[in-house]
Amino acid sequence: MTEPGTAPARWKPSPFIATSAALHVGAAAAVIGRPQLWPWALGAVVADHLFLTAAGLWPRSRLLGPNWIRLPPRGAAGAVAITIDDGPDPEVTPRVLDILDRYAACATFFCVGERVARQAGLAREMQRRGHAIENHSQHHRYSFSLLGPKQMTAEIAEAQDCIATTVGVSPRFFRAPAGLRNPFLEPVLSRLRLRLASWTRRGYDTRSGNSDTVFARLAYALCAGDILLLHDGNAARSRGGGPVILEVLPRLLDALAERGLRPVTLRSALE
Repeated sequence: MTEPGTAPARWKPSPFIATSAALHVGAAAAVIGRPQLWPWALGAVVADHLFLTAAGLWPRSRLLGPNWIRLPPRGAAGAVAITIDDGPDPEVTPRVLDILDRYAACATFFCVGERVARQAGLAREMQRRGHAIENHSQHHRYSFSLLGPKQMTAEIAEAQDCIATTVGVSPRFFRAPAGLRNPFLEPVLSRLRLRLASWTRRGYDTRSGNSDTVFARLAYALCAGDILLLHDGNAARSRGGGPVILEVLPRLLDALAERGLRPVTLRSALE
């Protein structure tokens, strides 16, 4: 269901992955040719795996493959993307939609497939109001980065089908749960014709209920092309007991207006 001309390029290993593969081949060849070198070969392979793991634990890393951490230049002029993760939530999401409506603002919701299935009417309402619904996996497993390619494919493809069936539009972007991934992800996304998107900055609003702190993290050095991350699902509670996003989002939208920036969806940067 992906529109012609919008698919990511065919997968090819990043320089980091290609170097890692060459190191493994070289280590194997060294051990076969000169068995006494096995401690050095093993040490090199272990160090490489540590680097691969570190790259996967860094959500904004591009070492494992393409990753949107900012809007591309052609879609960034005067624009900022507000992305909202982990929903839809029946309590929080409708109130987020009402805030966005008051500001005539569009957002990108990275939704969990099983939650879309449970809140199908709400998901369709999000789509009807002009927001983009993208893929945040089917179950939001915190062990996602430990999955192999078969399990990872199933987790992403199931969410892709669930969202497309529910709202009638296929996601074009994927965001890994907690932003964590491994080297298997990019080939899977390429086969499913999805792009990986992380963020420029986030408010840590699942951990902090202090709306001033969350807002400051998002608004610091705010400029065109930024991709900002908030949560309607798993939102921390403010001092008043409400989801912190409901206090932060209006302030963020006011800050965008003061700077002459307009909120756009990620997919609008493709068009």
